[in-house]
Amino acid sequence: MTGYVPTVDATVVSRILDAGGEITGKSTCENLCISSGSHTSYPLPVKNPRNPDYMAGGSSSGSAALLAAGEVDAAIGGDQAGSIRIPASWCGVFGLKPTIGLVPYSGVLGMDPTIDHIGPMANSVHDLALLLEVIAGRDGFDPRQLNTPSSLPSYSENLSRDITGLKVGLVKEGFGWGNLSEKDVDETAREAGFSLQESGAIVSELSIPEHRDAIRIWSGIAMEGMRYHMIRDNGLEHQWAGGFDLGLVEHWSKAIRKSGNKLSESAKLVAIVGSYIAEEYGGHYYALARNLRRRLIEIYDDALRKYDVLLMPTVPKKAPKLEGRMTLKRSLEISFNYIQNTCGFDASGHPALSVPCGTASGLPVGLMIIGRYFDEPTLLRLATAFEKNAGK
Repeated sequence: MTGYVPTVDATVVSRILDAGGEITGKSTCENLCISSGSHTSYPLPVKNPRNPDYMAGGSSSGSAALLAAGEVDAAIGGDQAGSIRIPASWCGVFGLKPTIGLVPYSGVLGMDPTIDHIGPMANSVHDLALLLEVIAGRDGFDPRQLNTPSSLPSYSENLSRDITGLKVGLVKEGFGWGNLSEKDVDETAREAGFSLQESGAIVSELSIPEHRDAIRIWSGIAMEGMRYHMIRDNGLEHQWAGGFDLGLVEHWSKAIRKSGNKLSESAKLVAIVGSYIAEEYGGHYYALARNLRRRLIEIYDDALRKYDVLLMPTVPKKAPKLEGRMTLKRSLEISFNYIQNTCGFDASGHPALSVPCGTASGLPVGLMIIGRYFDEPTLLRLATAFEKNAGK
């Protein structure tokens, strides 16, 4: 994207400026945003300010690192598999993937319309809520917003409302992912979840077996979807009711052909696997995954009829160490092996907020709060309760 100057601002940018926000700069992200580590960014990996020997997480790696370093008050991240919440968890900041369509995606290069999200990141719940107030709401351009209410609440009000009586469910399948989960992360997250009882919430465990299948549904959508929209079709979503930035389309189509060899291994893998599946099976698995997505939504909705929110660790593991030269296998493991808990809620579109809930072996741990569609106020109330408990 070197040398490219947009002809228009993204909606989130214009709204921040109109509200008096000062844009300090652009944060580094992972190569084509296809990595949950922070090792594919250009020109160098993003270090974790909590401990520079470790990764900041991805793909919105720079946004979380700038917050943790105290360089900015708030930041914007993109999230198709966990790219807001993973770096928020590893850097010990707050990161919200809103309900799909709550924040307009206009002016952002998409991966697939069913999983595209953009949202706020901050060092406090109050700042997170303030930024969400500014960027949320219909803009008249993004068809992802067909179900977005025309009237939205003031997210920064009532943050300290009593949470007595709220039903909180710890999802068993979000813990204990075999060799993937770390015991100290599970214990820290579980203890933080049950600590909400001190604030009056009713906390209990529940089982959602299908949560373990969410990553397969997400993969069926993401691999072909990213290949279609980002690689093959120059950032265009065909059969799309929204507008297009012609300058972006023209620049991107030339850049991907001229400099495609500079893509990260993770981006190349998506392009290769997505192309193979699409050509070999004629879209069968993409269609199947899109159909299964509807079932996944029903399953999460059913759980959220019994509970006000669901909880689980944001990421099953702590941040990995930054390595010098790494094998292809290791690079791809880091890129894709940390999205087990996060990616299902990109596929389903439910709001999910990563809250700093403690440390394990000196590294931050995030607890993810999942809620009903457009019920961000409840998530923010729960996050405020965690914030208060942490300050005691």
